[in-house]
Amino acid sequence: MFSSSMLKSISKPGRYAGGEFGQIIKDPAAVDARVAFCFPDAYEIGMSNLGMRILYGVLNREENISCERVFAPWIDMEDKMREKKVLLCSHETGTPVKDFDFLAITVQYEMCYTNVLNVLELSGIPLRAENRDDSFPIVIGGGPCSYNPEPIADFFDLFDIGEGEEMLPEIVRLYAEMKKKGCTKHEFLLEAARTIEGVYVPGFYDVTYNGDGTVRAYTPKYEGVPAKVRKRIVKDLDTMYFPDKVVMPYIECVQDRIMLEVFRGCIRGCRFCQAGMIYRPVREKAPETLLKQAKCLYENTGYEEISLTSLSISDYTKLRELTDGLIEWTDEKKVSLSLPSLRIDSFSRELMEKVASVRSSSITFAPEAGTQRLRDVINNNVTEEDLMRSAGIAFSAGKEQVKLYFMDGLPTETNEDLEGIAHLAEETVEEFYRTPGHSRRAPTVTISVSCFVPKPFTPFQWEPQATMKELIEKNNYIGSCIKSRKVRYTHHDAKVSHIEAILALGDRKLSAALELARSEGFRFDAWDEFFDYDKWMAVFAEAGIDTAFYANRRKADDEILPWDVIDCGVTKEFLLRERNKAYAEKTTPSCREKCSGCGAACLGGKDICCPSAGNKGEDR
Repeated sequence: MFSSSMLKSISKPGRYAGGEFGQIIKDPAAVDARVAFCFPDAYEIGMSNLGMRILYGVLNREENISCERVFAPWIDMEDKMREKKVLLCSHETGTPVKDFDFLAITVQYEMCYTNVLNVLELSGIPLRAENRDDSFPIVIGGGPCSYNPEPIADFFDLFDIGEGEEMLPEIVRLYAEMKKKGCTKHEFLLEAARTIEGVYVPGFYDVTYNGDGTVRAYTPKYEGVPAKVRKRIVKDLDTMYFPDKVVMPYIECVQDRIMLEVFRGCIRGCRFCQAGMIYRPVREKAPETLLKQAKCLYENTGYEEISLTSLSISDYTKLRELTDGLIEWTDEKKVSLSLPSLRIDSFSRELMEKVASVRSSSITFAPEAGTQRLRDVINNNVTEEDLMRSAGIAFSAGKEQVKLYFMDGLPTETNEDLEGIAHLAEETVEEFYRTPGHSRRAPTVTISVSCFVPKPFTPFQWEPQATMKELIEKNNYIGSCIKSRKVRYTHHDAKVSHIEAILALGDRKLSAALELARSEGFRFDAWDEFFDYDKWMAVFAEAGIDTAFYANRRKADDEILPWDVIDCGVTKEFLLRERNKAYAEKTTPSCREKCSGCGAACLGGKDICCPSAGNKGEDR
């Protein structure tokens, strides 16, 4: 445990004090395996993560397993730790991380890779798995970035690919059994890779490369190790573990509210969206389950806001039934509801009146692209008419501020598409004045533009990212097209997007660059105040990394990609069909309208995803 003198000398000591209401402490002597679960970012970010809350609870409900929390210390605490030679320890018992059986790290974002290495270093654990003997914890990776684990593969003993509620306890239970028999780490890893679906042990694969630097092959070193690791999913969300109590932080967190997970997956198939592909198939919770969980969490936490979480909440088939059931008691208790992911084409006055997040003076929509042609390319499936209708509903209810999300640098993009972003924003301003009953105040329309980053397991995974020069030019061009003073323009830093693309599309050769970056003090690169593009590019150059090879190169259709060792359920054939349809400017209907044969049904039987559409794979 960190000393009181250390806590008194830093900002936000509540990040490290522990002792929160709802934490779970078990006697180490009474369990067979101990897990340190790490979110490699600041405490207030990690404590807002629903996945961490779920896995913390699901592990601790196992009688012979204990799970404790670990976070990346902020800069001032890290300086104190290094000065006093104090190792990183857990929140619950102050046990050094290196003394646990497992260090499980959830990797949510590529720009946190240097934090992952810093956590290992601050824990006194060698960075590379090959340098860790049986005295060190087994380091497990999970989360969205595990779908291309290769850039960080050398630093992990294993990855759990997919949803961890069932898989992670299986892994730890297997370890506990084999530990009693005196088995080695290698023996455990081999048994896990052979017997537990979703387990990827990078050290059990030889990776060879072609002369041009592309991957030639992934070859398992041992019999029984799968040539391709298929992700795991939870098939029935109603019976899945969901925490009825959560740890209550002492300091304000990013998400100080009840997070109610309504469903997983997405029916839409936007061609740039990794989450929409890797979290397939769609699985919904019943309204009765959600109402019970919401009431229980309210009674156990006292939070005054409930956020209904999913990739696209308005696609939940029982949304009216759920919101009506919640409002029956939340209005009386003065508990507000928020829906963070409303689609333009399904926005309604009824939803706006029910949900607190749209009772404020502002509302957010995501057209993604400025013209219908480009929205068809990315399969966004919303129209300008949809946006004007939704904006009109908002304005007629007294809204004055609308925020619109877009991307630039998308495949096939032209200046006309960029001009369309300014056009949509200015048309939204005009819609304000066309709408009867609008506020007397002048409207503000804010457009926020992010740079397109190609991601694994999307139809655009073969596409190059625009060069840094092109991205900057695009951002500037959009700004030059805006004429109305009622339109505010913000854009994401293209430099961050470029580094993100390199790390997202990389292979194991990037481990040398990441190790070098850590040795030069890189951490918290997801935070603007610590990100340094020039230093990143210098590190890549010193490590001999051709950044354009990863970020700015169009990949061949038949190329073996670094993440091809993983099977996310969606087939490569489907992704190629979708990429080709993008270039033909053809859209694909949602899963509920027609099955497009993506392959995800193989993960849970023919009725797991949108049975009403028929899982026949019509487009195959």
